Amino acid sequence: MNRTFELTQFGPLAALCVMAAELEYGPALKARIKPLITGVGPIEAAVGTTEALAMLERDGALPDLILSLGSAGSQTLDHGRIYWVDEVSYRDMDASAIGFPKGVTPFLDIDPVLTLASGPAGQPYARLATGASVVSGEAYDGIDADMVDMETYAVVRAAARFGVPVMGLRGISDGKADLTVLEDWTNTLSVIDEGLAEALDLLKAEFERLTAEVAEGA
Repeated sequence: MNRTFELTQFGPLAALCVMAAELEYGPALKARIKPLITGVGPIEAAVGTTEALAMLERDGALPDLILSLGSAGSQTLDHGRIYWVDEVSYRDMDASAIGFPKGVTPFLDIDPVLTLASGPAGQPYARLATGASVVSGEAYDGIDADMVDMETYAVVRAAARFGVPVMGLRGISDGKADLTVLEDWTNTLSVIDEGLAEALDLLKAEFERLTAEVAEGA
């Protein structure tokens, strides 16, 4: 985990941006945010997010919002396009052998599908499934979601312990064809970098507009 992150202002709200890998953090995003880079996968995302939030809580500086952003895979969504995350599930959890539905964590009293905070209206939203595997080819067949990543569910669970809401943004980097080399993922990241930056600009403008409307009505 990098400890050089900074909170970003979106109108009146201070947000912690969370990403998995430096490869996803391109020049367009570097001009706008200084995110927490947790490392790849749900374990690294949970540990990194929890540690960062504990540090911020200790300093009396918990963010108003977390933005989980980066790339995702999908066989059905448009590659290179940015989607806001509507809801997220944990695709790795499978205790069906002892009577629990797939996706349900035993003895945990929360819904297996978590709803994220909503971003600007009129934008494309999609359902996300988080897991510790890179999904390719036929592996998509058993996943009940529009897109897949390896971190967002863990970020949401960690944030819930601190009472911080989460928004999710994912750019579709792969999924139409089987993944065989690293470049099958990285080739689209420059496009996704620019798309994510535009989405953050839109979010900032939306919060500033809402703040102005409230001030005018006061």
